[in-house]
Amino acid sequence: MLRRIGAPRAGEPDAPGTKTPASSPAEPGRPAGRKRSAQTPGTEGAAPAAGTTSTTGTSSPAAARAARAARAAGTAGAAGAVSASASAAGAGAPGPQTRGTEATRAVPGPRTGTASPSAGTAGTPAGTPGAPEAETTVLAAADGDGPPDKKAKNAKNAKKGKRPKRTGWRRLVPTWRMVLGTCLAGVLLIIGVFFLGYSLVKIPPANAFATKQANVYLYADGSQIARDTRDSQVNRENVSLAEISKDAQHAILAAEDRDFYSESAVDPKAMIRAAWNTATGKGKQSGSTITQQYVKNYYLAQEQTVTRKAKEFFISIKLDREKSKDEILEGYLNTSYFGRSAYGIQAAAQAYYGRDAADLDPARAAYLAALVNAPSEYDVVAHPENRKAALARWNYVLDGMVKKGWLGQDERTGMKFPMPKEQILSTGLSGQRGYLVEAVRQYLITNKVVTAEQLEAGGYRITTTIQKDRQDAFVKAVDDQLMNKLDKKNNKVDTYVRAGGASVDPKTGEVVALYGGIDYVKQYTNGATRGDFQVGSTFKPFVFTSAVENGSTTQDGRTITPNTVYDGTNRRPIQGWSGGPYAPENEDQRSYGPITVRKATDLSVNSVYAQMATDVGPDKVKETAVALGVPADTPDLYPSPSIALGTANASVLEMAESYATLANHGKHGTYSLVKAITKDGREEIALPGRSVKQAVSREAADTTTAVLRSVVESGTATAAQAAGRPAAGKTGTAERDTAAWFAGYTPDLATVVSVMGQDPVTAKHQPLYGALGQARINGGGAPTEIWAQYTRDALKGKPVTDFDLRLQQGADKVQEPPASGAPEPGTDGGQDTGGTATTDGGQETGAPSATPTEGTATATGTPGDGGQTTDGGAPATGGTTTGGTPTTTTGGPTTTGGPATDGGGTATTGGGVPGGGTVTGGGTPGGGTDAGGTTATDGGAGGGPGL
Repeated sequence: MLRRIGAPRAGEPDAPGTKTPASSPAEPGRPAGRKRSAQTPGTEGAAPAAGTTSTTGTSSPAAARAARAARAAGTAGAAGAVSASASAAGAGAPGPQTRGTEATRAVPGPRTGTASPSAGTAGTPAGTPGAPEAETTVLAAADGDGPPDKKAKNAKNAKKGKRPKRTGWRRLVPTWRMVLGTCLAGVLLIIGVFFLGYSLVKIPPANAFATKQANVYLYADGSQIARDTRDSQVNRENVSLAEISKDAQHAILAAEDRDFYSESAVDPKAMIRAAWNTATGKGKQSGSTITQQYVKNYYLAQEQTVTRKAKEFFISIKLDREKSKDEILEGYLNTSYFGRSAYGIQAAAQAYYGRDAADLDPARAAYLAALVNAPSEYDVVAHPENRKAALARWNYVLDGMVKKGWLGQDERTGMKFPMPKEQILSTGLSGQRGYLVEAVRQYLITNKVVTAEQLEAGGYRITTTIQKDRQDAFVKAVDDQLMNKLDKKNNKVDTYVRAGGASVDPKTGEVVALYGGIDYVKQYTNGATRGDFQVGSTFKPFVFTSAVENGSTTQDGRTITPNTVYDGTNRRPIQGWSGGPYAPENEDQRSYGPITVRKATDLSVNSVYAQMATDVGPDKVKETAVALGVPADTPDLYPSPSIALGTANASVLEMAESYATLANHGKHGTYSLVKAITKDGREEIALPGRSVKQAVSREAADTTTAVLRSVVESGTATAAQAAGRPAAGKTGTAERDTAAWFAGYTPDLATVVSVMGQDPVTAKHQPLYGALGQARINGGGAPTEIWAQYTRDALKGKPVTDFDLRLQQGADKVQEPPASGAPEPGTDGGQDTGGTATTDGGQETGAPSATPTEGTATATGTPGDGGQTTDGGAPATGGTTTGGTPTTTTGGPTTTGGPATDGGGTATTGGGVPGGGTVTGGGTPGGGTDAGGTTATDGGAGGGPGL
């Protein structure tokens, strides 16, 4: 099909502005000036085809454009057809040809002016001037196949230079331009998302669970007492990387991330590899680096979500820029879970092998590292069926250590699997552990070392002053002398029995042992620190110490010394007290008449000490007791004459502190239960400095010690002699016998023991009458026996030392009252020699009545304290005795020349023990034979605190 594709150029016939030569004749049969109509293909006179030139040698631009369009459309056949048509048109044109092709020249001669049938327009007759050709036409090639509309569309696309659309399956395949564009867009999108996420995600604070730790309590030697998880509910103890053995560090790296120190925070290859191994059944793997796992443990939760994983990714990258690899590894080791409720490698080392992380060897470290992958499944004790899998993982870790050069092949070859210990299902606070932990906890809070809230957060490592060997000795002594003798099934009173004890080093103030009860999980009230029982007569030494410290005198002006004579009559009204009438009862309603302070202390005479407290001043007595160590806010520590009888409710530990002051020559320092405390394994917490001051003068303390030595040697606490060392102490009994005490000390150790009665159901205080199958429990019984066994074992192997005492001036002189016809000291002023003598209800069975002397002394003149001498001093002297014959006990301490009663007869041993007579075999107190008397029986309970 031929169509016009352009207008004539300037200078060509029929071009605008060009006049037709007049000589050109009009086309025959057409009116002059009429345009040619469309011509039929193949008609002569057609325009030259593309690629041809006119006969003048000038190329037609329109033809060239048509040829290019034809070539672009791939229609070579059409182009040939166009060329043939153009040649034919040129050959049939009469007259000179105005255009031609370079390849085929038209026949020369003038144009005839006859319009080509294919031109489609009417022309001016050739040779006629002024009749130019109306238009120049060319043949446009079209596709030889396909429908006409498609050919036209292709021709149009060819004209515009566009590629034709692909058809069929080719439409489904993206072009390279599409692939490249998509890749570039994806890269830009990823970069944008990365920078957006990096800028939006911040490193959050640690999650609450990750910061919770247990508090670890240690003996003085560093061995563990307990891990207290009651507050945190998490068994974790953070330690520094330096406190974790290198083998443990390498084992964790070999198990979880061998290239940790050289790789980035995230490892895409590892993530892909882990996903592939998991998908192919080679085991579940996270693909996370140690940094990512630490971020999950410490900063995020454990849920498996895309959001959490994205946060983990960005936080890991940021964390790697802000923290060193060592810091990240340390955090990871402290937050990983190892099973058995153990978080962190320190807790795991204790849970599985009972040792610290610093002591882990390669074999044990490799097993703990294997547990991280599957803590519960790989516990070979809990799941022996998984032993094969656990061993495989253990070997994998060790082989990794060898591969990385962290373990020698020779050592690896001979290594055996380290079987972990059995899991302990206890709370960790059973037995004495809970009592120790609770006492230390209260000590820290009371002394404001840490607050209760800080302890609840955990993370403290507390080294106590408790010495494990002495602690064990204390427990054994209580079991041997008390608990193993109880018959709780057949004797209801035995179910009431409780015990408490505390032992303090007098020189340092450190508490070296503490007994709280039979088991913290069974009896949670701590017998060593509870302060709800009367201390009884253990308070009386503080009254005497105050008297010496203050230079006090009696109501008649005599200086109070160990040999000052008081009236020991039962229910004797107190003189000099303005607070109202007060007449205290002695134990078993016993009257002693005139009696020295030393003997009144041996026999724990209430009437003497109530009067002495009044002579000194109750306020001063309280002041001295507080200076020695009794808390000022102790319940019932009221300044009145009754303060001397021990109505105050102090704890065993507080009394041990006070007696330690006496043992340390009057120097007092607050007791201590803690040697060191650290937080999170590195921060050391400051402890209160121990301030030691001279609470009372050395003379006051040492003179009290001299008096208390007599109690052990011949008084109510002779059972303490079983310790095998010089000792001083005082027994005590609470009102209604609800508690029995012994507080004693050697130069090296001050220890207080109390046996208490309490209903296990109602918690009400109960008397101990009938406990242990005995009529009563008093201080000279089980408490003193426990003290003696413990002290002997606790000081075993230590050299025996004696007291170095500096006594009060005039302590060796008898200070007797003015002559008033009163009975002489040492006699039972309330009974005659022909009556039945009674024993002192608090005296121990089998204890000698006589007071041993430090040497041989003869009593002359007025009867004194049975010839008693002070430590190294001169014997007490007095008036001349009449009718008295010295007697000697058999099997007991030797006395010298006890004074006789005025009526003659048999002399009393020990200088005036009621009941008199000769005592054999150590004797039962008061149980000897007097002149015409009978053997006495043990009296009943007294009306107040007693021995």
